[in-house]
Amino acid sequence: QVQLVESGGGLVQAGGSLRLSCVVSGRIYSIPVMGWYRQAPGKERELVATISSGGSTNYADSMKGRFTISGDLVKNTVNLQMNSLKPEDTAVYYCNCHAWTTRWSNSNYWGQGTQVTVSS
Repeated sequence: QVQLVESGGGLVQAGGSLRLSCVVSGRIYSIPVMGWYRQAPGKERELVATISSGGSTNYADSMKGRFTISGDLVKNTVNLQMNSLKPEDTAVYYCNCHAWTTRWSNSNYWGQGTQVTVSS
């Protein structure tokens, strides 16, 4: 069974930084893409950033220049460095991966989420 475990959330003042980490465990054949999403109260879940096994990254416009995604998809890990945090960044942040568990089977997986709270 594939499990994603996030860490690194917490409370920070506006302008501060946090680093989120995610590790995928279980029977994994390969992971082509991992990413972070977030969901604020009363809002839909939205993309934060993704990274591919080839190292290509993609960011939501509001995170560009402030957030940096990194990872090693061979080692099944992804990180999110968040700088210049704003109160509107307050949300539950979810790790996501699209994983092949065999050569013929793949699925989308989510972590349990980690709370990030930015105070003004």
